[in-house]
Amino acid sequence: MSRSKIVGAIEIGTSKVVVLVAEMADGRSMNIIGRGQSTAAGMKKGEIVDIRSVSDCAHAAIMAAERDAGKQIEHVYLSLSGSHLWGFRNAGATAITGTDGIVSGTDILRAAENAKSRGLEPGEVYIHHIRSGFILDGKLVENPVAREGSHLEVQYWHVAADEQKVKDQIMVVNGFGLDVNDIVISSLATGSLVATEEEKRQGVLVVDIGKGVTDYVLYKGRRVVQTGVIPVGGDHITNDLSLGLRVKSKLAESLKKRNACAMVQKEDRTKKVPLVGDLSIGDSFHSQLTINKITHARLEELFIILKNRMGSALTRQNLPCGMILTGGVSRTPMIQELAEVTLDVPVALAQSPDWVRNSELQEPEYATVLGLLYNALHDQKENRSDDGNTPKKTWFRKVTGLFG
Repeated sequence: MSRSKIVGAIEIGTSKVVVLVAEMADGRSMNIIGRGQSTAAGMKKGEIVDIRSVSDCAHAAIMAAERDAGKQIEHVYLSLSGSHLWGFRNAGATAITGTDGIVSGTDILRAAENAKSRGLEPGEVYIHHIRSGFILDGKLVENPVAREGSHLEVQYWHVAADEQKVKDQIMVVNGFGLDVNDIVISSLATGSLVATEEEKRQGVLVVDIGKGVTDYVLYKGRRVVQTGVIPVGGDHITNDLSLGLRVKSKLAESLKKRNACAMVQKEDRTKKVPLVGDLSIGDSFHSQLTINKITHARLEELFIILKNRMGSALTRQNLPCGMILTGGVSRTPMIQELAEVTLDVPVALAQSPDWVRNSELQEPEYATVLGLLYNALHDQKENRSDDGNTPKKTWFRKVTGLFG
């Protein structure tokens, strides 16, 4: 009888470090038994700029999570974000070698290896090779095995990263005496949680707007078609408000959370809102119109950048299920309406699946770390073979080799 495994999901974000501990039994069940969280320091736009500060914050969150769980973490799943991540599409091709012209698993493996053979620049490392489809004799097919043909192409979306930045993330966890079992880029972790299999089949774009960056992933035919990171997030709105209203960043952040709206309303023209809002003597008042204009402009810019990145892929025809918004900034009132107007696709706010019963964990800020646990559960069910839906871990030998 196999025993349960204690898995830790760690997200080191721009604003906070979140650690969840779950007990998993044979890949069939998962029970979240602990949580730890700390304010992040030493992070900028999802990347480490001060490894000592980040380590202190991460270790505090890990200790709190293990203390809450009453057990020590055995396996670690770590999310990865930041503008150093980049992706590209590349196919591998092969002639069908069997005398009967029937496609075999060996043919697929040969084409897959060709797709992954593109070299990277020094200092870069592959994170994921995600299979996104097969083309047999010029026709898109779901599964070419046992079909007759002469020429096979395997389509892949590849994700690469700055090797040193990946190394820094791993070193933070290693510094606590833990080994990282797998890394999943944040967009994939989030998308696996908030998008249903039917949405992924029809076509859906998942967009996670955090404090420092915006992560996105596009699904079509139940496969990952494209991922990316935009270096714009909630911090940019805060900075804009700080400059525009001539107030300190801390007060601008508070004002954003209390009063900012993504769309300008008629009543904003005459409305004034307090800066502090605690009825203290000397509190100043600011125009709701100005606050909303600043917020609208930054979020509209973000959606335009996203639209330009996606190109013709971002249409109602290609995305019948539209876009799903999550992340802390998705709390902004009327952001859904702004996204629909700017992108001309249906937009919904993410909902956590039924198995997330804790009301606080259902908030959009926890989508990525919960997605890591979802990936970990499926990792227990299978060997994470290259099936096109989950990334392989062959890259990990190269990354961990940096320490040997």
